[in-house]
Amino acid sequence: MIGRIAGILLEKNPPQIVVDVHGVGYEVDVPMSTFYGLPATGQPVALFTHLAVREDGHFLYGFASADERAAFRQLLKVSGIGARTALAVLSGLSVTDLAQAVALQEAGRLVKIPGIGKKTAERLLLELRDKLGKALPTLGATVSAGVVAAAPDARSDILNALLALGYNEKEALGAMKAVPEDSGVSDGIRLALKSLSKA
Repeated sequence: MIGRIAGILLEKNPPQIVVDVHGVGYEVDVPMSTFYGLPATGQPVALFTHLAVREDGHFLYGFASADERAAFRQLLKVSGIGARTALAVLSGLSVTDLAQAVALQEAGRLVKIPGIGKKTAERLLLELRDKLGKALPTLGATVSAGVVAAAPDARSDILNALLALGYNEKEALGAMKAVPEDSGVSDGIRLALKSLSKA
């Protein structure tokens, strides 16, 4: 498995780039989120990679961060999602936005991505629900502070309850910071509402 590639960026033809590593040019497909952050051609570049071996060839995919690659790998595990669709998802949403969409079960964000219909979006949300947060070790403070990782279902239920009560996403996520990780649903809602009443 090729896990990382570093060399000189030779060509940029979205979604594919060519990286020269000691005289060998590697063709690498990247999501647009990574593509926009690439240096100019002729400059050094380093990417986390995922190698896919299929009957019709070997394909190398490159990512600016380990989280992006982890999200890509999780997307590939969803039935009916291939590499092209996984790249499209990561081109349309940042990893943080994807994690939030999954935590809040927001199909609306996913159907805006070309090639993702309502059924595919719902399947993605369902299958990634308990996996995405655990697969993103370095997404860090944004996820835990925003309760995006939402491992226990209780936190997700608390958040959904706040949204159902009419609070917007920003208010609800802010209130979740006042809720201890191990809170039950009813206690969590009470603490979140208390926090919102002070704001």
